Formats: sequence, structure tokens, C-alpha cells
Amino acid sequence: MTGNEIREMFLRFFEEKGHRRVRSSSLVPMNDPTLLFTNAGMNQFKDVFLGLDRRDYARATSCQKCVRAGGKHNDLESVGFTNRHHTFFEMLGNFSFGDYFKKDAIAFAWELLLSKNWYGLPLGKLYFTVFGGAEVAPGNILSMDGEAAELWVKTGAPRERVIAVPGLKENFWAMGDTGPCGPCSEVHFDMGPAASEDRHTDCSFPCECGRRDRRRFPSTGRTGRCRPWPRNCPTWRCG
Repeated sequence: MTGNEIREMFLRFFEEKGHRRVRSSSLVPMNDPTLLFTNAGMNQFKDVFLGLDRRDYARATSCQKCVRAGGKHNDLESVGFTNRHHTFFEMLGNFSFGDYFKKDAIAFAWELLLSKNWYGLPLGKLYFTVFGGAEVAPGNILSMDGEAAELWVKTGAPRERVIAVPGLKENFWAMGDTGPCGPCSEVHFDMGPAASEDRHTDCSFPCECGRRDRRRFPSTGRTGRCRPWPRNCPTWRCG
């Protein structure tokens, strides 16, 4: 399958699920002084997530051209040393603006990745990670995302392949001290020991193939306090 076929299949799948196909926005963001370059598919929807803008659709899918050569998402120093870092790439994504949430997002991911009508990946190669809980401030603990774990199992994932990863580094999305943030879930494709960048022979899931964010809690600063976001807005990224 070529890159063009992978891109088109992703966009067509989500169009059939009621998503509007939205063009990639400019690499130089318009009316956004916080970014020098577009670094994620959700950039053009920031105001929609924040409730400052409304679209005539509640579901979207896109293939966004991205540059990551500075700021928080800076992959420049890793280019050439790993098999998975780039400064310029396309990011496939689907977005829900207060429409569906975890149950449907996980069902969509499962169908797209495993159905013979779509990518048809072998289940035996996939692992599923969820947020395993973390202390965001002294005495303030966010619990494990057990809901996502159970949804993966109910959808068909073997329980032993659903792994809770504790901490805020791997399965918790945030861009700063304040603003939207929340637990996320990832799907990993095991390409085997030969693909390990550190020559590991016992890696369980060395390669990430997709990521689905759950923007559920906006942080309220360095205190680590969180409050529910007014609308559930899941997204899925696949770079």
C-alpha cells in the first residue's frame, strides 16, 4: 500500500462516518501568534475546541502538513538518529467537536485498523496503552483511565495487551501549564526487535502507529487542579 493509498483510505473512512474532509491549513498559521509553524492537525481547530469559534460540522478529518523544528514539539535533534522523527510530515487526524467521545472513537479506530475492508492489520501485532494515573501536584492524583481500558477490551482487544502507563509523559496530553489537557490512549504496532532503536530484544511495542487524544480536563495552572471541559472533544492522530 502506497502513502497516497494510506492517506486516502483514512480520509475516506472518516468521511463515511460523517466527518467533513477539511483541507490542510497553511504551514504558517494565520491569526495565531503562539506558533511559528503549524505542528499538529488540531492547530486550525484550536478556537473550536476553546468554544471561540463554531463550524457548520461537528466532525472533521484532515491530512495536515506539519513542521516540528522548534518549541515543545521539536524533533530536529532526533532526525537522522531514529527511524521515526521528521521535521516535515503529514499528520492524519479525525476530530469531534462535542459530538462523540471515547466509545465511538475507540470503535472507529478498531474498525479502521483491523477490518479487512480497511487497513486489515493483524491483531497479534497491536498493543493498546491508556493513561495509568499520575500525581499532578502534591496530594492531587488523577486516577487511571479505566474507562478507556475497558472499552478496548469490550471492542475486542486481549486484556493482556491493554497496558496502563503511569505518569504524565506518555499517555497524558498537554501543551502548557494552562489550557486543554487530558488522558490519551495509543495504539502500538510491534515491528519486532530488529526495529528497536536501542537494540532491545524484549520490547513489547516498539513502534507507535496512532494516537487518540481525549481533551477532557483543562488544567488551571501550576497548582495541578483540573476541571471538566464543557464538551468532550476527542481527536485521533496518525503521523
